[in-house]
Amino acid sequence: MEIRFDGKIALVTGGSTGIGAAIACELAASGATVCLAARTASKLIPVVDRIAAAGGKAYAMPCDVSDPGAVEALVARTVETTGGLHLLVNNAGISGPSADAGAYPLDGWREVIDTNLNGVFYGLRFGLPAIEASGGGAVVNMSSILGSVGMATAPAYVAAKHALLGLTKSAALAYATRGIRINAVGPAFVRTPMIDDGLDAETQARVTALHPVGRMGRSDEISGLVAFLLSDRASFITGSYHLADGGYTAQ
Repeated sequence: MEIRFDGKIALVTGGSTGIGAAIACELAASGATVCLAARTASKLIPVVDRIAAAGGKAYAMPCDVSDPGAVEALVARTVETTGGLHLLVNNAGISGPSADAGAYPLDGWREVIDTNLNGVFYGLRFGLPAIEASGGGAVVNMSSILGSVGMATAPAYVAAKHALLGLTKSAALAYATRGIRINAVGPAFVRTPMIDDGLDAETQARVTALHPVGRMGRSDEISGLVAFLLSDRASFITGSYHLADGGYTAQ
């Protein structure tokens, strides 16, 4: 099943590494022009160069998605640079501190909610009008298995990822007859630089054991699902939440 995005403009937040970078590369390889956003501009350049080396087209656009003005400017720059916007992936996110709810740092709570939930809302708030003006398209919001289940020491992350699903459904209903499909994806633990940098070997082994398939996921396994949901092959799918979790939530 070949999926093509020739002539389409895509915007991917959190595009400098891990799942976001894999999504950007897959969309570009399938013909889309991709704008990549992340807080640190220099981290985007290797991904843009990789896409260019493979014959694709991409632009680096630094943005802090927790700042609504910055997201508004990001969407405006995308349209100005490329001529439109058809595909949006609200992928940027942070893990935040690890603590139970009774001891969770207030500044950590605000930072996680501002990035993982408010940042997705800002993407929709400014991205949806641009997609509609471009003739329609599709959106994928990046949730998590923690949009389905809890984790004792991640109350802010869990709250944001659960709320993101409600936001996805509400937006999907509003745009169902306006040419825009909006869905969410929920990965389990995926081996990315964030995992390798944040978890020691013993913790990674414990995390791996939580997945019935016996391993963590790969970024390309998530990007493939995202590409399908953005494509016309998923034309009857909107307002839904798709897990890619190696059986994690089936337990």
